[in-house]
Amino acid sequence: MSYKVKLNVFEGPFDLLVYLIENAQMNIYDINVAEIVTQYLEYIDEMERREVAVATEFMVLAASLIEIKSKMLLPRVGTDSNVIEAEDPRTELVEKLLEYKKFKQAAAMLADAEEYSLRVYEKPQEDISMYTEAPDEYFLMDIDSFVNAFNLFLYRKKKIEDVRRHYMRLERQRISIEQKISYIKSFFARKNKTSVTFDELVEEDRDRYNKVVTFTSLLEMAKSKAVGLEQRANFEKIVITKESALDTLDAAAIDAAQAKE
Repeated sequence: MSYKVKLNVFEGPFDLLVYLIENAQMNIYDINVAEIVTQYLEYIDEMERREVAVATEFMVLAASLIEIKSKMLLPRVGTDSNVIEAEDPRTELVEKLLEYKKFKQAAAMLADAEEYSLRVYEKPQEDISMYTEAPDEYFLMDIDSFVNAFNLFLYRKKKIEDVRRHYMRLERQRISIEQKISYIKSFFARKNKTSVTFDELVEEDRDRYNKVVTFTSLLEMAKSKAVGLEQRANFEKIVITKESALDTLDAAAIDAAQAKE
């Protein structure tokens, strides 16, 4: 019983033969049988030296190649000693090789298609009969009820549009420490004082956030020795004293340093 031999490169005798022809850059319609037979037999000898079992189909093809080679070396001679141009003995081999290459290319395409399909993931089918087979639902109401419901819808829609037209959402602009420091500097200049209390500084400011920013800004200014802060006892007024460094204070630099921290 014959069996297929699959090596690292060749899967069968025709695979080996196609490789030898293509490697020698021969025209498949004009094969140099003598050269191909020599290389083919050398390969079989190499398989036997490595104790690789040679399949029967390899030996059958080897015999066919030798027969073709002998036919090409010994042309047929007629009874009158004239040479007869017989059909090219390579024709049948060429047809088999072409058919083999065609099926090999088809097998390669199928292998690529299989590899591609293995990378495709499909969503499993779901049972949607509960949606497709569900009967339509109808609401039973008279014309007056329908008109009343529609008028209520229009009324509510109009009320929403009126609210949107007369009211708008405002977002308070948050002041930065840089802006607050600039305000404190201008406050001292406008009041023409060397000291003020914290209450004086924020008396016109009703927003709690801005008061916190004012206090934080004073701490940063005290850190830079632009102002002095003093509170004699708990819950007493905080006195802010202007220092000479206030005039040269860079509010942007302080704001940037505070942001990094």
